[in-house]
Amino acid sequence: MKKLDLKKELKHLYGTTGKSIVLVDVPKMKFLMIDGQGNPNTAQAYSDAVQALFTLSYTLKFMIKKGANAVDYGVMPLEGLWWTDDLADFNPDDKDIWKWTAMIMQPEWITAELVEEAIRQAVKKKALPALSNARFQVFEEGKAAQCLHVGPYAEEATTIERLHEFIQGQGLTLTGKHHEIYLSDPRRAAPDKLKTIVRQPIGEAALS
Repeated sequence: MKKLDLKKELKHLYGTTGKSIVLVDVPKMKFLMIDGQGNPNTAQAYSDAVQALFTLSYTLKFMIKKGANAVDYGVMPLEGLWWTDDLADFNPDDKDIWKWTAMIMQPEWITAELVEEAIRQAVKKKALPALSNARFQVFEEGKAAQCLHVGPYAEEATTIERLHEFIQGQGLTLTGKHHEIYLSDPRRAAPDKLKTIVRQPIGEAALS
């Protein structure tokens, strides 16, 4: 059986080491996504979304592993897009008004038909309130800057500020939505050991 390490193949996007800021060009990739709003630490909708996304992702993994062209691969980490309608209100210390898209990247051979079958299988196994909100989408982020944050999620503000200052110092602008990739499982890792990639899409500064 063929085995693939997707995180290793996409090391420049998912394997950031150290705290240096790097520029990346993120290609089109396929994701399972669920949208919502509210503080991820307290909103039940967020917990439901995460559970549904991982259930679907693992269902797809085992479907592929048992299929005619069997491939064994690791499920990719949880990711999140975060934003507010007015960017001036995007405050890391006030997450109650945040809007979010929870998402997990899928291998290129995953299709809409396979996702539909995975949903049918998942529905039979357990009640997942957010499953009906899940969608399968191609997402292209383009040029971005990213760095690794090590420590509690509540202490990301300094890392985010440093990332934004770097972007502006390069004569670039912030575009798109704040993006986080959760490399650690908070149920198993100590808060000070949590590793999170913080990514910000960028654009060229407008000429005056």
